[in-house]
Amino acid sequence: MKFIFKIKTYFSKHFTSPRIFVLSFAIVIIIGTLILWFFPSSYRRPLRFIDVLFTSTSAVCVTGLTVIDIGKDLTLFGQIVTLILFQIGGLGIITFSTIFFVIMGRPIRFKDREIVQSSFLYSPMRDFIVILKSILFFSFFFEFIGIIILFIRFSYDFPKGEAFFKALYHAISAFNNCGYSLFSNSLAEYRSDMIVNLTIMGLIVIGGIGFIVQYEIFKKITGIRKRFSIHTKIVLISTIILILFGALFFYLFEYNHVIKDFSMRDKILVSLFQSITSRTCGFSTIEIGSLTNQTILLLLILMFIGASPGSTGGGVKTTSLALLLLTIWNRFKGNQEVSVFSRTISKENVNRMISIIFASFFAITFITSMLLISAEKGLLPDLSRNLFIEYLFEVVSAFGTVGLSMGVTQKLSDFQKIAIIIMMFSGRVGPLTVAYSLTRIKVKREIIYAEEGIMIG
Repeated sequence: MKFIFKIKTYFSKHFTSPRIFVLSFAIVIIIGTLILWFFPSSYRRPLRFIDVLFTSTSAVCVTGLTVIDIGKDLTLFGQIVTLILFQIGGLGIITFSTIFFVIMGRPIRFKDREIVQSSFLYSPMRDFIVILKSILFFSFFFEFIGIIILFIRFSYDFPKGEAFFKALYHAISAFNNCGYSLFSNSLAEYRSDMIVNLTIMGLIVIGGIGFIVQYEIFKKITGIRKRFSIHTKIVLISTIILILFGALFFYLFEYNHVIKDFSMRDKILVSLFQSITSRTCGFSTIEIGSLTNQTILLLLILMFIGASPGSTGGGVKTTSLALLLLTIWNRFKGNQEVSVFSRTISKENVNRMISIIFASFFAITFITSMLLISAEKGLLPDLSRNLFIEYLFEVVSAFGTVGLSMGVTQKLSDFQKIAIIIMMFSGRVGPLTVAYSLTRIKVKREIIYAEEGIMIG
């Protein structure tokens, strides 16, 4: 009994919430890799282990970057495996296990509750179980609506069975902000299709605003809730602004370039689609590598910002951007506190925002440097052109779990693929969460040192 007690004490002490969260994703990635690798029925042509690991990581981390052609290189079984992986990756394995325990009537562990709350809620709530069930309900409900609409549309182009699976795959991929597609050129063939575009865009936006925002909107519509929380207001406002401004600048930058031969309707549709998908989902209706430099810069900014907290997307999150701008604005006005909508944002939130942005910037810089150094060391045979922009775009896309690429993904060396795998993983679970999981257990300090100022700026 003492031995068992010691084991429980050890796990309770060392397996903190960040470590459990990180390990849950790592375990799913490993399981997905082993299934795809050891089952020959998963692929139509022999695949290298590093490519299988890359595919599994990209699916679980809902990134969408791929070194293979999902539609051609994987069989139906392999495609179903990836579908399950990005469905689990979008919601999180802890969420699924917690919901399963609720259904079975078993008590929820405190650490599981803590992980789910930190993933989907901005503050602890009394109706935790209700919100947890609503996460699953909203996910399956919106995915079901998307499947029905896409199935009806794809039925005109494919046999019923194939049309249904394509609808299923793309609807779940869109809602989970993954961007995996069964078409070799993503959704380029449907760039003029209003039904496909609006359905995919709707699923991406709904999945990207976060489950707590979905929950509050539902309560507002049904009359249960009278007003939105500050979190929901910031998410909705920042999301709308980013979508509109992203579409506007994309339209202006590419008006006489990539979309110059398109009809006015298609120009607007492509601009809006790329503005939405570039923040967190890897679907594309145009060739990314053919965009102008200013548009690439625009997409880099959108990918870095990403989706909203508590969602299926990545990036530093829309609330971090909003809080950064609010902090700067309040400092300009001489305010020591950050206020918005007659509320004061806690210093803990401000400090965490600064830490997230800095850690994200450092991670992107480090991984990009690794790609460039490995290329210079001869690990990449093709050095006929400057790959800095392509590598930076690839790394930011991996960090924001976006999945867009300028065409270098399949040309990466094994070392570079490992670097991108690390970036995709860090982007999904968060660089700070990874850092917290690797640090030692915090020990309370007995001594508090005297303060002293330094010059800044």
